[in-house]
Amino acid sequence: MDQPESTESGKGIAAGLVAYLIWGVLPVYFKLTEHVDVLEVLSHRIVWAVPFGALILFARRQWPEVRRALRNLRSLAWLSLAALLIAVNWLIYIYAVQHDQVYQASLGYYINPLMYVAIGVVFLGERLRRLQRVSILLATIGVLVLTFSYGKLPWIALSLGVTFTAYGVIRKQIAVGAMPGLFVETLLLLPMAMAWLLWVSSAGTGSFANVSTGTDLLLLLAGPLTVVPLLCFAIAARKLTLTAIGFMQFIAPTLQFLVGLFYGEVLTTAHMVCFVFIWVAVGLFSYDVLNANRRLRRRSGPASA
Repeated sequence: MDQPESTESGKGIAAGLVAYLIWGVLPVYFKLTEHVDVLEVLSHRIVWAVPFGALILFARRQWPEVRRALRNLRSLAWLSLAALLIAVNWLIYIYAVQHDQVYQASLGYYINPLMYVAIGVVFLGERLRRLQRVSILLATIGVLVLTFSYGKLPWIALSLGVTFTAYGVIRKQIAVGAMPGLFVETLLLLPMAMAWLLWVSSAGTGSFANVSTGTDLLLLLAGPLTVVPLLCFAIAARKLTLTAIGFMQFIAPTLQFLVGLFYGEVLTTAHMVCFVFIWVAVGLFSYDVLNANRRLRRRSGPASA
């Protein structure tokens, strides 16, 4: 690898690590704000992401892309649906952390890449390699173990996995960058978020400006905590291979799992059995992707000068 390419890869790895580390420890933030109502936390996340996102767009000179997205009715329709899905995903995630269900949240993001594979098979007619089939089977067994242990579906994990997978599939249909796309999505959600905050403020039940300066600062922090990791992810996605990004995406749910341990969530036998199946599935899945990538490079041969 020549020096410029190596430098760019290094920047990509650093940006990817920042993104996944922030996403991995994000439950700590929602634990710190668990005295605030779930919908209010969600609304502040949307509201403060808009001005902070605008600053990033200004710095990166991406306003033309935002204008194009707002003028294109097809893009706007897809982004509206994506905004709805990401809002539901955020709402369920905040609820999960505030109600001591961090393990389930972690599980949802572990099974997310396997759900992408399932989408490809069911809707795009893609064929699974043997290890991919084994991975999905093991992940399914793990979820079933947790389901039968609970006596009900682990709805938080499945809802997070499904909504984020659907969000990712929809965003692939739109020729809009990560940061401009997120800005338009939060802009579309802004009226509802502002309306809710005005409602709770007038009813005297809102936390902002009513609890403490620390709470106000934490709620303001929701903006950069939403925008910065996505910006770092966008940088990493441009500079790294999909294989590298695929491996790094398991950092976040692993850290989330550890956060659940730190906060003393009960780790039952069913949880452990489920996660063992998931971890083995993730390992096999990652090994298969790495192997396929190596075979592809060997077939392609050395790059021509």
